[in-house]
Order: sequence, then structure tokens, then C-alpha cells
Amino acid sequence: MKTIDELLAEGVAGKRVFVRADLNVPLDGTTITDDGRIRAVQPTIEKLAAAGAKVVVASHLGRPKGVPDPAFSLAPVAARLGELLATDVAFATDTIGESATAVVAGLADGQVAVIENLRFNAGETSKDDAERGAFADRLAELADVYVGDGFGAVHRKHASVVDLPARLPHAAGGLIATEVGVLKKLTDDVERPYVVVLGGAKVSDKLGVIDHLLERADRILIGGGMMFTFLKAQGHEVGTSLLQADQVPKVQEYLERAKAKGVEFVLPVDVLVAPAFPDLKTKAPAHPATVAADAMPAGQMGLDIGPETSRLYASKLADAATVFWNGPMGVFEHPDYADGTRALTQALIDSPAFTVVGGGDSAAAVRILGFDENAFGHISTGGGASLEYLEGKTLPGLAALED
Repeated sequence: MKTIDELLAEGVAGKRVFVRADLNVPLDGTTITDDGRIRAVQPTIEKLAAAGAKVVVASHLGRPKGVPDPAFSLAPVAARLGELLATDVAFATDTIGESATAVVAGLADGQVAVIENLRFNAGETSKDDAERGAFADRLAELADVYVGDGFGAVHRKHASVVDLPARLPHAAGGLIATEVGVLKKLTDDVERPYVVVLGGAKVSDKLGVIDHLLERADRILIGGGMMFTFLKAQGHEVGTSLLQADQVPKVQEYLERAKAKGVEFVLPVDVLVAPAFPDLKTKAPAHPATVAADAMPAGQMGLDIGPETSRLYASKLADAATVFWNGPMGVFEHPDYADGTRALTQALIDSPAFTVVGGGDSAAAVRILGFDENAFGHISTGGGASLEYLEGKTLPGLAALED
């Protein structure tokens, strides 16, 4: 896989360099609430611009289903990128139309442009090879060289991720190189004890990685909405909590396998409950109660791990050498249910381990709760991609960058 440094050594001055980034940032209307993914690709863009390239940045945002939708426009992202780069960033109002063609043609050496949301064209995500290929052909007309640096999209077989690099000289950007290097530390010659913390809403999203980690991890800590399927698998009442009843047999199988292999599965000992899901817009007080994990009331909903669980999990992280965390411990967006995720994050910082935050909501929680990003070994920009890598899957976007 050619690196961006090798590409720069060959010279990019005057060349149109297509940078496939992952700028899929959270928006509140047109306000970006977390610009971490923009800042993550910024060094690659700056390197190319400083070397005299005409930089064409492209990404998806949300799921607009193949047609233009103003709610998913990259215009706010282009504006924020311009602020971070302290320079004007041109914005094309389409992907392969007149605006994109004109904007790219108007770039001088060292200038940067962002083209509109790639998913405004159905060819980007099509399962039909010919349709994806036709879209990639049009995108290729905008560039001389391709740089893949959207790690959060490398697990997708999309036109700009897989088909476009097949049509242009290509290299991996600095972000992808860093992400892959970190993930190799979690799969090749891992320093032990190796502790994995998994949270988030659905256990079904984590089945593959749990299956894989049962062969590799020393300890697995469970939180978030998925913990209730685990508690149910142990025969406990979970009230009205999020539950994937169809996954209970699989979870029971995993618990049995873990015991047989000597992998320590750690589940919550107490949870925060309330009668209903909280209002995340008004953040009105929810007045939760703390109950034992094996004594949840039938009419209550679990929404965070409890304080005893937070202390237990901190003790299970204290001797770790390597930690991977993916998924918050509770509904951290509401102040009444943020303490579990906050305590876990602090425990990771206090741990002497090499700590990897696995993207998505976990990375957002770190920033929203006010923690220093530099306190972690690495914060990934791609939750789904990280999980699939740890499952041992071949990621199409990485395979496409290999020579």
C-alpha cells in the first residue's frame, strides 16, 4: 500500500488529487456538533496543499438515498474545513455536474475544494457493479491521483471507496495509515492483559467482534443497551429495557464459551432505571433510581450502568496493558445518564494501558463530556470499520489501496 509520503516524494504539484475523506459529522440543523472527523483528515489535506496539489475533497454525509437532500449537504463541512485550514475552501453544489467540473477547473495549485455529498448520486452506494463503475468513471474525470483517507468508510463497497482507486494512481492517506497501524496492535502481538469494553444499543451489532475476541481477549466488559440482552441471558428481569430477545441463545453460548476458554466476561452489578426514555432535546431531569442488576423492576427501563458497576469496571481496567472500547455505557447525551460513560472514560485515562477508543458514539462521548483526546492512545474515526477489522474481515476500501 503506497503511503502519502511516497506519493509526495514523487511530486503532486499541479495535479488534481481526489481525497476520499470521511466527513460524516453529526449536525444539528446546519451546526456541526462534533468536528473530530474533519480535524482527523486535516493533516493529509494540508500536506497535499503545501506540496502544490489541487485538492478535491469528497465524502458522504448521512443516508440521503441517492438523491439530493439539503439536510445532508456538505456545505457546513466545507465552511468548517476552511476555518480549520485558515483559507478559502471552494464548494461544488453537485458531485459530477457542472458545478463540480467548474470548481475543480478553477483550482490553483495549493487550493482546496469540497464537492457535494457523494450519496446524492445513487451510483455511490449501488450494489450493481456497472452503476457504481459509471459513477466512478465520472468522478475520475475530476482527478489525476486518488488518496484514500476515509477510514470510516473503508468497510463499504462504494464507488468512491473501491471503484475509483481502481481507475487512478492511488495511495493511503495519513489517517488510514495511522488507523491500520493501531488496529494491528489490537490483533498482532497484543500486550496483555487485553481488555475489551463493549457498549452501545444493540448486541447484534457486536456479535461478530465478540465471537472473534473470545479467541483473543482476556477480559470483556459489557455496558450500554446491549447489557440487557446479556442480563436476560442470565435469567434476570430487564423490565422495559432495550432487549434483543432473539439474540439471547447466542449470548448464552458466548458466556459458556468464555467460561470454557478462561475469558472473563464482566456484566453490570447495578443499573440506573426510570419509567421511560429521557427527553434528549429538553434534557429535563429524569430522576433515575439505582437498582441491582439482578433485581430490576418489571415496569422500569435501564438507561446506564450504576456507580458500583463503574467502580468494578475501573478495577478491571487498572491492570490492563491494552484496552479497546466501543460503545457508551448509557444514554450519555442526557446528564442523568452520563455518569457511567464518564466514569469509564476516566478509568481508561487512569489506566496505564494503550487505550483505543473505537470511533462513533464513543469518540463523540469523549469530546462531548469534555475529556482531553490526547489522554488516549488513539481515538478512531471509524467505529464500524474498526469492528469489522477486529472481526478479521477484509475491508474493501483497504484492499482497493493495495498495489
